[in-house]
Amino acid sequence: MLCHHWQHDVTSPALTMTSRSPSTVPDMLCWSPLDGPHGLLNHLAQRGADQVPAAMLVLAGVTPGAGVPDEALAGNRALAEASLHAASAAGIRRVLVASSSAVYGVDPHGAAFAETTQARPFSAYGKAKLEMEIACQLARERGLEVCALRIGNVAGADALLGPLTGQSAVGAEPLAIDAFADGMGPLRSYIGAATMARVIAALVRYSAPLPKVLNIAAPNPVRMMALAEAAGWPVRRVTAPETARQSITLDCSLLNGLCPMSSTDSLPETMVQQWKATWP
Repeated sequence: MLCHHWQHDVTSPALTMTSRSPSTVPDMLCWSPLDGPHGLLNHLAQRGADQVPAAMLVLAGVTPGAGVPDEALAGNRALAEASLHAASAAGIRRVLVASSSAVYGVDPHGAAFAETTQARPFSAYGKAKLEMEIACQLARERGLEVCALRIGNVAGADALLGPLTGQSAVGAEPLAIDAFADGMGPLRSYIGAATMARVIAALVRYSAPLPKVLNIAAPNPVRMMALAEAAGWPVRRVTAPETARQSITLDCSLLNGLCPMSSTDSLPETMVQQWKATWP
């Protein structure tokens, strides 16, 4: 999704995309950080000594799901460590690593999490991402500029809209969304794919050192009901279980100060439009 928007934005940085598997994408570098830095170093050597990238963006990770044991989530730290080692060996001075808002856990009062909030992850995924951030800190102490991106939800790469990609809402089964005592649904921090692509490009170019951690989402949270409605999808309200939390959001004022966003970036309609633009 990000690559789609980068490829269609003339202001985006020049990209070298990597994958552990061969791809038909032009100029794709078939390389896994877990194999060591040599694949990256050889690729950069062919480009010339003056072609060191301005930054490395690490989006690879292990996510929870059916059949994924908790111990496998430790791969997040291993991937980060391997990527940071490769960046250092290649002379890449800035690395952006995908972390997660899951490192914060849940605030019982629904307060928005700022970067200064103490991380208290309760899920195995959140704990694994926090362990990954420790590896980032160790790399910073060795002189590498590393920013851990505590990403909220990317519309279309999330549990709500993601499974609907490329599908038609006509005759579709309604989405079951929790409804709380006030009749409203979950409130979450989201960002559209094009907005995120623009933000990351700005962070790559930012002239001063980046913060150690940075929340990534649009300035204002959105209702999941509103996202489903903007997508034109039928919704079925279900009573929220006692364990459900209505508000889990991020304070993104620090990000907005570095990479100003507009009020439209927080609109469900904008996020859905950016998601649908990535469909084949």
